[in-house]
Amino acid sequence: MSSLANQLVRAEKEEIARAIKTLLGRPLVSLHDDPAAFDLIRKRRQPLTQWFDYFCGWRLVVEPRQGYARLVKVRSEAGATRPARRRRTTRAPFDRRRYTLLCLCAAELLTAPVTTIGMLAQRVVQAAAVEAEVPAFDPVRADERAAFVDALKLLEHYGAVTAMDGTTDSYLNDEDAKVLYRVDTTRVIRLLAAPVPPSRIAAAEDAAVDADVLAALTVEARYGGDEPTETQRNLWARHSLIRRLLDEPVVYRDELTPAQSAYAASLTGRQIIRRAAEEAGFVLEERAEGFLLVDGDATATDTKFPDDSSHAKVAALLLLDLLVSAGPVTAARLDAEATELLRRFPQWAKAYQSDGGGPRLAADALEVLTLFGLARRTDDRVAALPAAARYRVDRATDLVEDE
Repeated sequence: MSSLANQLVRAEKEEIARAIKTLLGRPLVSLHDDPAAFDLIRKRRQPLTQWFDYFCGWRLVVEPRQGYARLVKVRSEAGATRPARRRRTTRAPFDRRRYTLLCLCAAELLTAPVTTIGMLAQRVVQAAAVEAEVPAFDPVRADERAAFVDALKLLEHYGAVTAMDGTTDSYLNDEDAKVLYRVDTTRVIRLLAAPVPPSRIAAAEDAAVDADVLAALTVEARYGGDEPTETQRNLWARHSLIRRLLDEPVVYRDELTPAQSAYAASLTGRQIIRRAAEEAGFVLEERAEGFLLVDGDATATDTKFPDDSSHAKVAALLLLDLLVSAGPVTAARLDAEATELLRRFPQWAKAYQSDGGGPRLAADALEVLTLFGLARRTDDRVAALPAAARYRVDRATDLVEDE
């Protein structure tokens, strides 16, 4: 093979890897928001579609004329670690009310390609009124309008609606605000990633069966249901394991199902995991305790650690050294350590510089460590997990190893 041919093959592999990581980090890529990324995905859509289907069982939809690519990611279990977030100010996670209004808005937006914020609000009022389990929507109340605006701004972020005249934020202070929207009904439909349409699922009669409803939404027929064949069991093991590797910061062997554990230990399984990591441009770290995919340029991740973007992440790194060197420790010990940090640095983390600030900082830091698979709380004790050793402070050099 000539040198030019080698360069072309290498360039193609690099582009495919970059596109895979882009889609993992942003499952909806728009031509309007990121022309370069969308053009790359459009250009390499065939190998990308094959890669996601083979390794993950995920469907990639690329719509060149409509200007978007949608990776339909499916998980076999629901998780609250990556909630939808408000596009305003604090980027706080969506609560139940905002999720409800998001669903109502999406449903009502399918009725017309053009609408106004007032017309949409009235349609949501009517839709909520006919659903016995849905609280009434009252646009007169400021808190209700704020929740409605958060739902709409998320739909704007995804390109499902576009404000042609006026701004969505104007509705916060004026229920008579004039905002004209163009609706991309196809993109609204594409936002739903559940394999089973919600309309086919019987409504839950109480909160106790909510989990059963969520499980019913994520049933994938390709795996054979209750009576899978040997081929279907192996397919599920491959897809579910690689999904976890791509979605979670670290995967521990003791958290795997017997089928996943057997697949990861098999010669074929190890080869396929390594191939998936290589083709996607990740570095695979395989240890006795588990697996970790390292993304050197942080393209595929929605959040990083270590990172000084929040006080909780800074505190998490400082408290992690205690857990690694002296753990397990009690939750009270973490509270005391966080309180001492605030005392030593009174101009730092001012949001926590008040009564009860230390325990609040410790709780937020522990949430970060749990999210990244670095610590686990059992009853009143907190222990570092094996991956935490990556960030142990070297007392001789005072350096912290970066991911």
